Amino acid sequence: MRFRPCIDIHNGKVKQIVGGSLRDEESEAKENFVSEKGAEYYAALYKEDGLKGGHIVLLNPAGTHEYELDMLQARKALKAYPGGLQIGGGITDKNAAAFLQAGASHVIVTSYVFRDGFINYENLRKITCETGKDKLVLDVSCRRKGEDYYIVTDRWQKFTNERLTLELLKDLSGYCDEFLIHAVDVEGKSSGIEMDLICFLSKWQESPVTYAGGVSGFPELESIREYGKGNIDVTIGSSLSLFGGPLPYKNVVEWFTNHAG
Repeated sequence: MRFRPCIDIHNGKVKQIVGGSLRDEESEAKENFVSEKGAEYYAALYKEDGLKGGHIVLLNPAGTHEYELDMLQARKALKAYPGGLQIGGGITDKNAAAFLQAGASHVIVTSYVFRDGFINYENLRKITCETGKDKLVLDVSCRRKGEDYYIVTDRWQKFTNERLTLELLKDLSGYCDEFLIHAVDVEGKSSGIEMDLICFLSKWQESPVTYAGGVSGFPELESIREYGKGNIDVTIGSSLSLFGGPLPYKNVVEWFTNHAG
């Protein structure tokens, strides 16, 4: 169980937002925290503390001026911690190699692969050929619909028809190195984790998986460790002191050090 730190960038600033508040038609979102520091500050801190496999997420739509501002910050972070961070947001087979050359350890992809409600295997094969299986992370972030979880795309705005199942993860794992899963309904709310999703993810042991969403305290980390059988890595955003939350960053790093494995 590892701590996977994050650097979320929106409108060219490091932020923590409520995940479900993103909209294509506007550049604003419900903000929990806006940092006065650049992305390179956080990258250097994670490097100093030996935290690998964290992710940078570009939250504006590709092709917009705001996305270019996000990119400026992302490049600084990758330069500060080459090989230590993954990056996602607007990634396709056309630009994936450039992100890797800029210092990303992996690229993270959702919307390019999940198109028009389904998995686009042509795109999946193209980007895997471009990056290599060992450099690709598939973001299968999801929202609940009825009794099940369905993968959502386009900055978590659109439901796909793809239900999150072990069979689906098995199929996709042939193309990627690991999975990143935001529990979008609780993302950025510091209101508690999605235990049903944690219990589901505990059954997946064939490749690394990182859970994000709703962590608000150490008892929840204990629950993830217990129910996830130590196999689920965790991201903490809005609750972390780095982003204005109550959980002291250094204490979190120490907790994961003591519970690594």
